[in-house]
Amino acid sequence: MIEITTDEMHTGGEPVRIVTGGLPPIEGRTILDKRRYTRDHLDRYRRLLMHEPRGHRDMYGAIPVTPDHPKADLAVLFIHNEGYSTMCGHAVIALARWAIERGLVKAGTERTAVAIQCPCGLVRTEVAMENGRPGAVSFESVPAFASHLGKLVETRDWGPVTLDIGYGGAFYAVLAAGEIGLDIGTSPVARLTDAGETISRAATALPLRHPDEEDLGFLYGTILTDGTDGAGPDPSCNICVFAGRQVDRSPTGSGVTARIALAFARREIGLGEVRRFRSVTGAIFEGEAVRETRAGPHRAVVVRVAGRAHHSGTARFVVEPDDPLGDGFLLD
Repeated sequence: MIEITTDEMHTGGEPVRIVTGGLPPIEGRTILDKRRYTRDHLDRYRRLLMHEPRGHRDMYGAIPVTPDHPKADLAVLFIHNEGYSTMCGHAVIALARWAIERGLVKAGTERTAVAIQCPCGLVRTEVAMENGRPGAVSFESVPAFASHLGKLVETRDWGPVTLDIGYGGAFYAVLAAGEIGLDIGTSPVARLTDAGETISRAATALPLRHPDEEDLGFLYGTILTDGTDGAGPDPSCNICVFAGRQVDRSPTGSGVTARIALAFARREIGLGEVRRFRSVTGAIFEGEAVRETRAGPHRAVVVRVAGRAHHSGTARFVVEPDDPLGDGFLLD
């Protein structure tokens, strides 16, 4: 019988199922090797943890693995209903708090630094200590950049649509929902989800390449915005649709990073300027362009993202040998 234990957390309502025991050894020299090994040999465990009856179509998870980066405190693989993410800001926020509480990193008095190796690279976090306990978390992104600006793609439902593609640890197509006659505040989430999935399919026609790693060169999802940039008194609202029709309940940490990178490329934001972003649950992330850098041929920026994670429980999952649905299922 299979038995897997997890710690359950969420960031702005977006789940983070952190595996604490029960998986077979994950082989590989580098974190991308481990990601490929897990995908090719251990995908059964992703399905049984993410899919029903233990999960659902919008479940998200993290598998801690041994880091190969010399400055990393821990390393992690990200999993969801469809596969394996390269970066996940909401999970990084939760994992930084979790690492301190688990004793993987010694807590400081006012702030604690936690370095997390993700498939996209090393992500440095800073955890504010509040009355001796971890509180708000911020992280600095890997170099983020604009891949495509103002590109036209042909969609099934809305004809030609103009969008941007930004990289914030993963590639996202970004456009205002109003461009296709929808509204983040009033349109049903199901309608926005349909739109995100359709646009993602159309945007795959645009070539994507990460300058460092071939495995990172794919479109992860689509972010629909309310058309504002979060500079005023009200946050910019957005919804992120990824992995087919999965909806991020948080403002999306890597998505916020990509949005800041796009604004930086258009010279709509300068270094040190803070923007605020709100998700469909009302959760708020802050984003700030910290410093300019390069990502291969791209003018890039390091982005600081801040948010807060909470615990929702612990779990012990089992798979009985005679369970015909033990490996999980999804209903279309």
